[in-house]
Amino acid sequence: MAIGKIVVALGGNALQRKGVPATAAAQLEVVTETVEYLAEMSFRDYELAIVHGNGPQVGNIVLASETAADVVPPMPFDVCGAMSQGYIGYHIQQALRHALQKRKRYIPVVTIITQVVVDEKDPAFKNPTKPIGAFYSEEEAEKISREEGYELKEDSGRGWRRVVASPMPKRIVEFSCLRELWDTTIVITAGGGGIPVIENKDGSLKGIAAVIDKDLASARLADNIEADILMILTEVEKVSLNFNKPNQEDLNAITVDEARQYIEEGHFAPGSMLPKMQAAVNFVKDNPGKKAIITSLSKALEALDGKTGTMIS
Repeated sequence: MAIGKIVVALGGNALQRKGVPATAAAQLEVVTETVEYLAEMSFRDYELAIVHGNGPQVGNIVLASETAADVVPPMPFDVCGAMSQGYIGYHIQQALRHALQKRKRYIPVVTIITQVVVDEKDPAFKNPTKPIGAFYSEEEAEKISREEGYELKEDSGRGWRRVVASPMPKRIVEFSCLRELWDTTIVITAGGGGIPVIENKDGSLKGIAAVIDKDLASARLADNIEADILMILTEVEKVSLNFNKPNQEDLNAITVDEARQYIEEGHFAPGSMLPKMQAAVNFVKDNPGKKAIITSLSKALEALDGKTGTMIS
C-alpha cells in the first residue's frame, strides 16, 4: 500500500544542464539522471504525479518556428507549449520506465497533454513576468526587444530573458483523466504549467499566448488530487532569505504564516523563488496537516526523510 501521494514539480535543471547545448540528446541524458530520484520515490511506495517546466524548451521552439517563418508558417505560442509537453514528456516516460524496470517495478508512465483554464481578464496580462527561452546579455536583450518587439527583463542576476504573461491557473481540464489513472500509473501532466486556455460561454476552449507557472499549477494539482506532499525541486537545497548576500539565511522548517511574512517582505524574486513559495503556501493553507518541500533534485530523497530542504507546514 502506498505510503503517500506526492506531486513533484521538476525545475529546469532537471531537464537541461548549464553550459551544455540544448539538444534533444543532451536533454535525454540529463532526464535519465533525473528520473533515478523519481524511480526511487516510487520504489519507496510513494504514488507520484510529475509536473515539469518548459521555459528553455518552449522558448527554443518559438525561436525555431520564427526563424523558419520564410519556409513554414510560425506556430502559435499555445501550440509551441503543447509541442514542448509532448517531447519533454516522451523523454521522461522513456527514461523513467527504464529506471523503474531496473527496480523490478513495472508501472506504466504516461504523458497527458494538459490544458489549464485561465481568466482572460487576469491582471498578469498587463504585466508580463514569466521568463522563457535563453539568457541574454543586456546588449543582446535591447537588440531583440527593438527587432522583435518582445519584452525582456533581468532574471535574478543570471541574465536577461523574454517574459510573457503568467496568469493564475483556475482549472485543470484533463484532471479527471489523471484521477482515473492515479492508482495504476505515473502520470506526467500540466507540463510547463499546462497550456493556457480561455473557456468560452459555450464551453469550448481557446488557447492564449501565456505561460502558467508550473509550481502554481502543481499546487492546484496537488490540492485537487489530495496529495500528502507538494515537492518543488529547483537548483538550491534550501530556500534562503537575502539570497546571494553576505547575510543569507537558509530556511529549514517554517509555517505558512512565516512564509507569507517573508513573501511580503520581498525576499523572493518574481519568476524565480517567489512562485515556488506562493505555490507552497497555496497548497498548505488549503490542506491542513499536509506539507510542501522545496529543495534541489539531488537532495530530494533526503528531504523526504526530513534531513534537508525547506518544509512549509
